[in-house]
Amino acid sequence: MEPETGFLSLAEELRVYILSFLSCRDILRCTSVCKALFQTYMSSSELQYIVEMSGQRLLRVSDTDNGIPVSARLQLLRDKAHAWFKFDVHSFETVLVERPPQLRQQVVAGGHVYFYNTYTAMIFPILPKLSQQQFQRNWAPGTLCSVPNSNILDLVMDPAQNLIAAAFIVDNRRVCIKLGALDSDGVHPQAAGETLILSDGPENLPETLHPRLKCFGRHIALWRRLTNSTWGSMDDEWRLQVWDWKHSITSSSILCFSYAVVSESKTNADFLFLGNDRLLVITDNLHLYSIEDMSQAPELLAHFLMPFPLRLQCHLPMGDIEHSQAHMQAQTTMYTSDPAHRLICLTAYSPDASFYYGTQVFIISTRIFFDLDGMAAATSIRWEHWGPSNVRIFTHPHGSRVHISGNRVLQALRVPVGSGDSEFILHLMDFSPLAVANSRGLGQVVKEPSTIEVFTRKTGRRSRRSLTTSMPYVQVVSSNRNLKSTDSNLVDIWIDKDRIYMLYSVLKPSNFLGKTILRREPVGRFEVIDV
Repeated sequence: MEPETGFLSLAEELRVYILSFLSCRDILRCTSVCKALFQTYMSSSELQYIVEMSGQRLLRVSDTDNGIPVSARLQLLRDKAHAWFKFDVHSFETVLVERPPQLRQQVVAGGHVYFYNTYTAMIFPILPKLSQQQFQRNWAPGTLCSVPNSNILDLVMDPAQNLIAAAFIVDNRRVCIKLGALDSDGVHPQAAGETLILSDGPENLPETLHPRLKCFGRHIALWRRLTNSTWGSMDDEWRLQVWDWKHSITSSSILCFSYAVVSESKTNADFLFLGNDRLLVITDNLHLYSIEDMSQAPELLAHFLMPFPLRLQCHLPMGDIEHSQAHMQAQTTMYTSDPAHRLICLTAYSPDASFYYGTQVFIISTRIFFDLDGMAAATSIRWEHWGPSNVRIFTHPHGSRVHISGNRVLQALRVPVGSGDSEFILHLMDFSPLAVANSRGLGQVVKEPSTIEVFTRKTGRRSRRSLTTSMPYVQVVSSNRNLKSTDSNLVDIWIDKDRIYMLYSVLKPSNFLGKTILRREPVGRFEVIDV
């Protein structure tokens, strides 16, 4: 009788080693073939760790295990995911912050908060952890850019890369982008230079409107509307320029849209990085480009058509910061969110449609932007073919807040309580495939499709349309604490892989024309929930 030489005759350690080269889906397929392979899987922490990482839509960061056994890493991963389904809204720490006057924006990124206005900026850590690199700066007016008559158009800070990038307008016409380090003055040590060169010519400089500066890893991009004439001229254009800021201060990666095309629904265009080699331009529809070859203009891959013209606004996911941070602070991070399997968030309303109330929030899985096998370049994909199974649409009452990180969505929904007052209730949703398993019975599993009704108006006629979406998720509603106070107002919320941040403005009673009103103080209050 000849000895067995099949796969099942191999030692279990060797079977595990071979199976570890397979994808999560193929590993699970193998376990369904026979009991022996199922037992191999159940006895192997390594294989279960691979499946758990994929099921939570995470990527392993190399050389960051710190000698922790695989079984311990697996349990830590599962416990962390489960903790999000039982976070305690009553357990938080408070941090008071002084915000600058004429505040343009406040952003939480990499465990820090930064503020800026037209002339200055500041950053500081929020309840920093021992392993976290910390930055605390307050730039005086004129120190971020030494060029006279310059004002900040937009600004981004990336603590994970020790980077501050600011777009300035000089003499109300010329635009420049300055790069610096958060921990010191002068040029960033990894930057190709201090100033990125724009594609504008030296003469007849157009006026810049609606600038947006964004950063992801080695890429920095500026998106703006350029005009040489009256406001709203059809000769205007939207221009996107992308730099590989660590290797060159110049860029040939330039994308232009005519204003007439972008403004069909009177929208302000936007864009979003999808990992290191793709970006999404958001107008009435979604346009996917490759930026893998930085020596040329972005390459159009596909158009993803929305169901009807919408004014769309993109929310920067916290996962972008986490992805970058994992490589810069590898000693404390074992995984990062997968750019091909995370969420993006678009808020929308239609100039030709009237929703029942509030704002429509589109939660979209990025997997649809990476699954293009066999598709011809520049293909237009109708909403019916990509939207319903890869999207969930929620209706937000006016004044509600939303933020995303990886595959989690945090919503603060505004609820009226009478007498013109209102309160907020937190909703946490997990869209990862293993959300049901990791919830361990907590939360509500939502698999059924949901439908919103839309009334469109064109040429004086009114018609009714329905939008149905079905991307599954698990939801936890924090109904035991309503975010309401007589001396504060919820400004914004953020979520990252470890925390929830809620920023309140502090209100103080004041007399105005014989009436008591609440005035906003320059001090803000953060409530931070550790998970």
